Amino acid sequence: MESENVQEWDRTMATFSHPRYELPDGRVIDGRDEVERYWIEGRTAVPDQRNELIELTHLDGDRVLIEFWLRGTPKASGTPFERRLWAIYDFDGDDLMTNERVYLRRPTEDQVAGRVTTDGRPA
Repeated sequence: MESENVQEWDRTMATFSHPRYELPDGRVIDGRDEVERYWIEGRTAVPDQRNELIELTHLDGDRVLIEFWLRGTPKASGTPFERRLWAIYDFDGDDLMTNERVYLRRPTEDQVAGRVTTDGRPA
């Protein structure tokens, strides 16, 4: 999260064996080029975007659940925002991330278990 806050994209990318995001609106950002473009476009719109960890919980297997603040000031409006979000990170055997699933509310038991997607559809 800190490498994202300071926009050190190579350092952030090095935390993934396969960069992939599942977003609350159902979009999937998959692969190095798409994920890097997602980061850069987000910081172009909100240059001071930053994350602040609230809580980290180890789940079963190779996953963690984080709760965090997403903060920033969009260039278009100039009005700062603060949004509480949650994400589940999946890790491989080398402790590198393979996926980040982002949620607007604390994920349900079915979402944590992977039975439904980030936007509530069956997986």
